Amino acid sequence: MQVNDILGLGHTVFRTLLSSPKMEHKEVVLLLLLFLKSGLGDPLEDYVNTQGASLFSLTRKQLGAGSVDECARKCEEETSFICRAFQYHSKEQQCVIMAENSKSSPILRMRDVVLFEKRIYLSECKTGNGKNYRGTMSKTKSGVTCQKWSDNSPHIPNYSPEKLPQAGLEENYCRNPDNDEKGPWCYTTDPNTRFDYCNIPECEDECMHCSGENYEGKISKTMSGLVCQFWNSQSPHAHGYIPAKFPNKNLKMNYCRNPDGEPRPWCFTTDPNKRWEYCNIPRCTTPPPPSGPTYQCLKGRGENYQGLVAVTVSGHTCQRWSEQSPHKHNRTPENFPCKNLDENYCRNPDGETSPWCYTTNKEVRWEHCNIPPCGSSPVSTEHLDAPVPPEQTPVVQDCYNGDGQSYRGTSSTTLTGRKCQSWSSMTPHRHQKTPENYPNAGLTMNYCRNPDADKSPWCYTTDPSVRWEYCNLRKCSSTEVLVTHSPAVGQVPNAEAPSEADCMIGNGKGYRGKKATTVAGVPCQEWAAQEPHRHRIFTPETNPRAGLEKNYCRNPDGDVNGPWCYTTNPVKLFDYCDVPQCVSSSFDCGKPKVEPKKCSGRIVGGCVSNPHSWPWQVSLRTRILKHFCGGTLISPEWVLTATHCLERSLRPTSYKVILGAHQEFNLEADVQELEVSKLFRGPQGADIALLKLSRVTVEGLWFASRRTNTFYKESLLGVLAVHAPISLVCMFVFQTLFLGLKK
Repeated sequence: MQVNDILGLGHTVFRTLLSSPKMEHKEVVLLLLLFLKSGLGDPLEDYVNTQGASLFSLTRKQLGAGSVDECARKCEEETSFICRAFQYHSKEQQCVIMAENSKSSPILRMRDVVLFEKRIYLSECKTGNGKNYRGTMSKTKSGVTCQKWSDNSPHIPNYSPEKLPQAGLEENYCRNPDNDEKGPWCYTTDPNTRFDYCNIPECEDECMHCSGENYEGKISKTMSGLVCQFWNSQSPHAHGYIPAKFPNKNLKMNYCRNPDGEPRPWCFTTDPNKRWEYCNIPRCTTPPPPSGPTYQCLKGRGENYQGLVAVTVSGHTCQRWSEQSPHKHNRTPENFPCKNLDENYCRNPDGETSPWCYTTNKEVRWEHCNIPPCGSSPVSTEHLDAPVPPEQTPVVQDCYNGDGQSYRGTSSTTLTGRKCQSWSSMTPHRHQKTPENYPNAGLTMNYCRNPDADKSPWCYTTDPSVRWEYCNLRKCSSTEVLVTHSPAVGQVPNAEAPSEADCMIGNGKGYRGKKATTVAGVPCQEWAAQEPHRHRIFTPETNPRAGLEKNYCRNPDGDVNGPWCYTTNPVKLFDYCDVPQCVSSSFDCGKPKVEPKKCSGRIVGGCVSNPHSWPWQVSLRTRILKHFCGGTLISPEWVLTATHCLERSLRPTSYKVILGAHQEFNLEADVQELEVSKLFRGPQGADIALLKLSRVTVEGLWFASRRTNTFYKESLLGVLAVHAPISLVCMFVFQTLFLGLKK
């Protein structure tokens, strides 16, 4: 809808509201303002944003802008070239609008910048008849190359960029300037064929391709007719699919979506008794968009692996994807038509960490497969059955020296908790920091590294909207101090709570120390000063609670890279400060001996974990010790679990809790088996419950040495390691709010 259409409709609405005898004029004005705001919408909705990314663009303009919205308006208003993207530097208040986007120009890694690209120029699909298609398809459906719209040979065009400047007639891309009902077309380079139509796939707004991973339609009811719950709502069902955490999954309103690799789009329902259900989305009739090159070796997570390996890491033969014996499943060729689930070959249809398959062993449902990684040269199929070296034991190294160029640990999580992208993968971010280009940088798997001598180890993230971040690692101290006391219950370090210590917690937003030089040793400019750099956003007046005193390093904007300051160097606007992470007993104790694997999704399939990586995880079992659910030990006699795990019975005696187990069967000799004495379910709609154990699980806690990450005295749990403080806070909040208990 155009602005004039919105204003015209608003005028009609205004006259209608004024004629209502029951409505005050001020109410009419308020409603009209709300109407206009909803009609105009958010200007940034038409953009895909990527944090920490910059474009190399030849056609660009550098402008001043006080906000991202202002920068977006400048991009829309540009007339000297088509603005396809812009990048915004918040600290510099600088806006750069560009004619190129990531499809035509390389992306560079850059601090404190956000890249915004117009969706319409990134899309390679059509809506309706494709009049607004602005993709880069340049061949007809018969494979003939298109003629440039500005050329007069071999055909003199009726439609040209000069005649239709708004029709997007660029290069030789398929377009629909005359609103042809058959869709985009082009003049061809074949003298005998004046024009032909292009095979542009439909955008997934009315139908879905493949499993609906890119479906963007507005269906909001499930297969049985239940209305979908809004994604930004936690009622009636609490969940982790928050739109802000999945910015590129298009979790708008209550529309059906597929953010986690299910067979088709789904949603949480508004029925308290039905947590979620699939939606009935029709399949598109046009071919799906190309999925990219396929490989006979492992590249990234192996989503495009099309090799012939059909044996798991343990030697089990794979079950055919089309069969339901010995294991019933929904990863079928019908549900995943674009994943090439042929025969019984190992595949990765649902975003697992690597290709896998169901096995023909009744006792082993599924396992990953050993797929040789792709090297710098093509891999022939004759080598695919070569033995693969056994997996090495991860190196436990949770701190780094200097700037971390020598760090070779196995941490793979950023400061904000995002998972790192594999260095050999080009998904979701394309880059040049590969093991081939940096052979001595230790770019193994997706482990945090520092190949380019940055200030500390970093990685590209698996979040499409955040290109890279620094990792959640601390600098190694000269001496490793033994933790000899238990942290106070409920006293959790707060990254935003002001702290005068010369160290920071989290991203250092609450840092109030007196560091006043950058990582390069340059003195900081005072926040109240306007020399040598003028600035207006981050001043003591505009941010009175940000601690912008003198010229001390601060983090007023919550930058994930930590405290920073404007510098006294006239040619360097700002830089970050070298503020170390605080060494806190309540923050460091309880770290797993081996870093846990992160499994996304709604616990469909799950993934195999390493021993000692989730030591406070419990197995909830029936009276005959059959495992059916999980939980977390949050105090010596309390287990936190989910309400839906207790649907089979409300009697505590129906359940048993197993602690210290590393596998479901063949339990170790030192595991604990405890009875449940009481159970407490949360209020309706809150999928949370507490189990009180029949006795205390641990009589005393022995904390780990930071140097060895092991315990001086073995507890009954084996190795006792958990993020205990946060869990304890959750427990007491639950007790206070829901159970009425006092601390």
